[in-house]
Amino acid sequence: MHFILFFFTATAMGVGALAEDTNLETHVHELYLQDQSDRSAQTARSTAKTATEIFQQSVSGPEHATLRLAEAMPEANYSFVPTNGKFGGVRSFAQLAKHIAVDNYMMGAALLGEGVPVEVGVHENGPDGINSKTQVTKFLRDSFLYLHKAVDTVDQKNLMESVSYQGFALPRLAVVNAAISHPWDIYGQMIEYLRMSGIDPQHLP
Repeated sequence: MHFILFFFTATAMGVGALAEDTNLETHVHELYLQDQSDRSAQTARSTAKTATEIFQQSVSGPEHATLRLAEAMPEANYSFVPTNGKFGGVRSFAQLAKHIAVDNYMMGAALLGEGVPVEVGVHENGPDGINSKTQVTKFLRDSFLYLHKAVDTVDQKNLMESVSYQGFALPRLAVVNAAISHPWDIYGQMIEYLRMSGIDPQHLP
């Protein structure tokens, strides 16, 4: 803005008079640099985000990604378990999605300082009564809503405060990091289950 104002002022004074000022070029350059600095500072202020906002965005990534896969897998394949190889005792597709949800609830509860509000189930696979595609996707979606609520309590000031997670005292930051990374780990397994079911994850609607 400073540079623009100077340009119009200089024009009004006349080019001939300004040419006599041997420092004009340097002055204009300084004003230009100042203008760019002001613009950069304004942009930085408008894009600056809090730790809480960054964490929320980081949770939204795996939220959208895993829900997309859960929606893409046909209902009939929710009980799918790999059989070509040694896959004894592995989770079904439905159990993978439920496992993400359970851990979301567990880590969210730790951040909120309250008890886990859902049935954890064996191996953290969630309630046995949740099996259909509709039930599982709702369970997963609701777990991320709960996790967002919990992450909203974490900020720059309390990152290193300890919370209780499964009997261990951990910094809030460690719990948030786990909450962000864990769904991505299971996401990779869900990708493979879709591929084994004849669905290309790169061409989902």
